[in-house]
Amino acid sequence: MSVSTPQVMIKPIKLTDKGKSIHMSANLYKQLQLNNHIDLHISIGQKTISAKVQIEDLPDHTIHLSEHLMQSFFLPIQPLKFQAIVLPERQTLKLGPIVALLTDSITDKSEGPYFRSIHLFCEELQQGIREQGGFFYVFSYDQFLKQGYFLENDKWKKAQLPAPDVIYNRIHSRVLEYKPKFKEFRQKLNELMIPFFNDRFLSKWEVYEQLTEEPKLDSYIPETKLFSRNHFFDLAQKYDTLFVKPIHGSQGRNIIKVNRVADSLYSLETSLKYVSVKKEEKFSLDELYQQIKPILHNQIYIVQQGIPLMTFQTASMDFRVLCHQNRQNDWIVTSTVARIAAKQEFVSNLARGGTLTRPLNALRTSMDHNKSREVLALMKELAIEAASIVSQNSQGIIGELGIDIGIDQAGNPWLIEVNSKPSKNFEDGSTKIRPSARAIIEFCTILAFDTVVIKEDL
Repeated sequence: MSVSTPQVMIKPIKLTDKGKSIHMSANLYKQLQLNNHIDLHISIGQKTISAKVQIEDLPDHTIHLSEHLMQSFFLPIQPLKFQAIVLPERQTLKLGPIVALLTDSITDKSEGPYFRSIHLFCEELQQGIREQGGFFYVFSYDQFLKQGYFLENDKWKKAQLPAPDVIYNRIHSRVLEYKPKFKEFRQKLNELMIPFFNDRFLSKWEVYEQLTEEPKLDSYIPETKLFSRNHFFDLAQKYDTLFVKPIHGSQGRNIIKVNRVADSLYSLETSLKYVSVKKEEKFSLDELYQQIKPILHNQIYIVQQGIPLMTFQTASMDFRVLCHQNRQNDWIVTSTVARIAAKQEFVSNLARGGTLTRPLNALRTSMDHNKSREVLALMKELAIEAASIVSQNSQGIIGELGIDIGIDQAGNPWLIEVNSKPSKNFEDGSTKIRPSARAIIEFCTILAFDTVVIKEDL
């Protein structure tokens, strides 16, 4: 972001004439380089209102707005810290950013709304945005521009709120993305030129094709094919272990694991709740295919080479590396954790009862300290490369990706999956606002103010 954004404190005042005026100190007027413009446009969110500037004896970073003006912007009547930029060509003072999080996980409780798996993360975002300057709220797409939830005195309150400068998409349902009303909502965002990032789920097959276009990643990617009888037979005869996964799956659901137990016999495990298969049962390859085919319900699946991964006290283990884009549009690692599968589970997802530990602690159970640090550094480098490739080759804006990496028994990393809606429950939060939350706040701020500058040039 190339623009300077000083912080200002907006304080509401009562005016009997309901006038549209703003009051600021001479020092702030000079700092903002308003160039003797007394008639000014004030822009908050997607709304712009004309107002007159009055110079008064106020603290340097304070602006007084009438309560009437704040209501016109759909802002709560309370002191608010914002960042400010001036658009000289339009004589406009832009205050923001207004950041909104979109979710389909809002449950109404007696004590207020509950955002389920992202509730605490929303509180972190709100605190961080308030500290740096800005306004944050949560909403559902069917209530866009009608109502949202903002935090006041530790309680989420319902109100009509400003149309945002940027929207962070945390929709949990893939099905929802295809509904006509959701498509209408997306069209509205396009018309308003509101940046909408991590706008959709990624297909496992789509990601595989993108990553395999990069030759230097070939040795880090398990062989993967779209599920068919021929592809399944081919890979089953080639590898001791296979995974069959839905291309639109998440949280370790609906995964099938195939193990070769003898030259021509195979066993079957699954994370599907409605399928009961005994691990000790043995199948021929043809019998195995006949077992699996009905489970897929004619949906698109991939069949993937199984890697003999490093374990943690005999439990399955992989690593989640969380990556974000920074101000320089570079991908950085903000968090890395080891995920340990629950007893009797072959997937490590927290949604399936998995637990967490620090990555170096996990690696040191199988290798020495120096090798552990070397492998962890390689994991991070691999995750950044994967995030960069996927973001460059995917439609829409991507600012956050969760990269799942497995380490084989020889200490080599393997790219398992790339997630555009990574869980917010897996980080070891040693501080109130986690690095991933701060990274999201930074990315939202960049998108919000860069979009304002772009609109200025149109």
